[in-house]
Amino acid sequence: MQAQTQLEEVTREQEAAMARRLLQANELYRFANSPDTEPDMRGHARQQVREALDVVLTAQPEHPEALNLLGRVAMDEGQLAQAAELLDRARVAAPASGQVLANLGYLALMREEPEQAEVLFDEALNQDRQSAPAFAGKAHALRQQQWFDQAYLHYRCLLDCNRNWDSVYAGMLECARHLDIQRADSALAHDAIRLLSHPGLPHQELSRFVTRLLRQQYAADTGAGDWLLDTICTDELLLLALETTLLVDPDLEKLITRARHALLMEVRDTGELYESRQRLAMAQSRYANRTGFAQMVTEEEEAFLRELDANLKVELRAPFQPEEVAAGLILRSLYGALFHQPYAQHIGRFTLEDWPQGMQPLMAESYYHKAEEEAYKQQFQEKQDELALAREDLPHAWPCWHNLRLHHAQPLKQELAQSLGIDTSTWPETVRILVIGAGSGQHAMELAHYFTDVEVVAVDENLAGLAHGNRLAREKDLQNIVFWPYSLATRFIQDGNQVQMVEIRQLPSETHEGTPIKTLAQQALDSGGLLHIHTGEHGASRVDVALRRMMERHKLQPTTETLRRLRRMILNNPKHQAYQALLNEPDFYATAGCRKRWFFPEDISQLDALMDNLSSEVDWKLLRACDTDGANLATGAVVKQLQTQAFGTGAQSLVGQGLSLYFQRRR
Repeated sequence: MQAQTQLEEVTREQEAAMARRLLQANELYRFANSPDTEPDMRGHARQQVREALDVVLTAQPEHPEALNLLGRVAMDEGQLAQAAELLDRARVAAPASGQVLANLGYLALMREEPEQAEVLFDEALNQDRQSAPAFAGKAHALRQQQWFDQAYLHYRCLLDCNRNWDSVYAGMLECARHLDIQRADSALAHDAIRLLSHPGLPHQELSRFVTRLLRQQYAADTGAGDWLLDTICTDELLLLALETTLLVDPDLEKLITRARHALLMEVRDTGELYESRQRLAMAQSRYANRTGFAQMVTEEEEAFLRELDANLKVELRAPFQPEEVAAGLILRSLYGALFHQPYAQHIGRFTLEDWPQGMQPLMAESYYHKAEEEAYKQQFQEKQDELALAREDLPHAWPCWHNLRLHHAQPLKQELAQSLGIDTSTWPETVRILVIGAGSGQHAMELAHYFTDVEVVAVDENLAGLAHGNRLAREKDLQNIVFWPYSLATRFIQDGNQVQMVEIRQLPSETHEGTPIKTLAQQALDSGGLLHIHTGEHGASRVDVALRRMMERHKLQPTTETLRRLRRMILNNPKHQAYQALLNEPDFYATAGCRKRWFFPEDISQLDALMDNLSSEVDWKLLRACDTDGANLATGAVVKQLQTQAFGTGAQSLVGQGLSLYFQRRR
């Protein structure tokens, strides 16, 4: 009897020890998955999780909780086959475990099997109706199946229940981009406010969603009147939109322009920028800066600005305090960056923190960020080309963005092994990526931020975009990315440096005289290297071609004044059939976007030459081809079309079809 009691005590002690090990493993796993944990520490924490679970499984080989957590760790490390084996054993040991079923659902999502994932998440919810991870997993599964409206409602429900996870916000944003909004809806407006208020989301991707909502909301007459400023100053959605994103609609642009005019005239008549109007004024300023001051300006506004400039020159020369000139600078920044004004040096007497707190985002964007970006541009020989330009013709960064998309951090080699099945064992420990046509750098920075084993060289011909990306990389403390013009990147490659991956996002312009991208890619990649090409959105639409011909016919110079005249012509004829597609393009609503389309169009012949070269199966192997929805295409059919196109037998060009192609260099 005594021996039995001792045995039971030993068993209870063992069970308690196992429970402590499991608790320790779960705590370590939470630490490993925390966004605040450094990548090196994540790997170390996961190894500690494995060690703790090995102790448990040595004592109890089929312990369901240990198998489940170990399977989750294997999923996080990209070991999907091992994860499947562990989770299947856990399911056998505990068939009614909602956690195991939910993890099997997430495994199915990683395997790109959303239908199976949905079934598993439903089974998990049958076991535990309150399981938020399973409910979120079902939302992800619906989104992957492109049931965006259903997934969106699931994400909304999660946020309503205070499940404010980044993955929920990111999923809801992705679904919002695909919703067809036919009428103003207060619930959707509330959702949009939640998304725009989240400080970590890429608000630029909410542009169309927010535009559709506001278009319905202001579908009635938007003519100027006493109601206009009062209404807009209390419209949280419109104010957030002006502060964070882009409105792709001609009527909304007219609304914004009328509101700005009404605001300025009110100040002219009263001599005061009322406190109730200040947020609108600063939001309008930030929006104008983001679009490169594309909006039309009336003669009344120009007259007021001349008087304002004269007053500011006098006020800023004398000793002043920031609060004393705040209203004048806010109004001036509605029409041009403060950094480019003739009295800008006086603003530089103060640091950003010296200005009123509510005004600091405006001052950062209109002056301090411009100063930092200008200092970066000075080191490149291409800066000489800007010296001959008028102040208003200086290029702007485009697209103008601030936040990265939300992704999970992982090694690139692990991702490539999973998605493309390639062997990267001969690649160096740190993978070097060359991004050609990086624009203002968002995608290049996402590569540098979320892949833990890479360094990125981002290349573009627009110095403003490179400077914008470089500044944001410094803000986010990214040490593994550089932003270079083509001349420096070409010299780097010609000096014998090579990369393991080349990604072509945009093409050089027709005026670019540097090394062709076909040559640059061939020189940069060694045998086994990866080339990723996007074939969509290159070239010009019919209306772009017609506008360029008009410029040639009337001998119009590629200046901002010409650009505004062309925009005015289009905005004054929004119902014209020829302009409909252009009015739905984000490019049209920013001077930098219009410059790219009308003054410096992409050189489509460079991509044609590269595609002809890639048709050789002796030199290149097509690993994967995806359409605009991310669906995989038969690689054999794509290669055949490439070869037919190269031989000039009348096949439809792949250029412009929106494909994503991955090639591996054979030799």
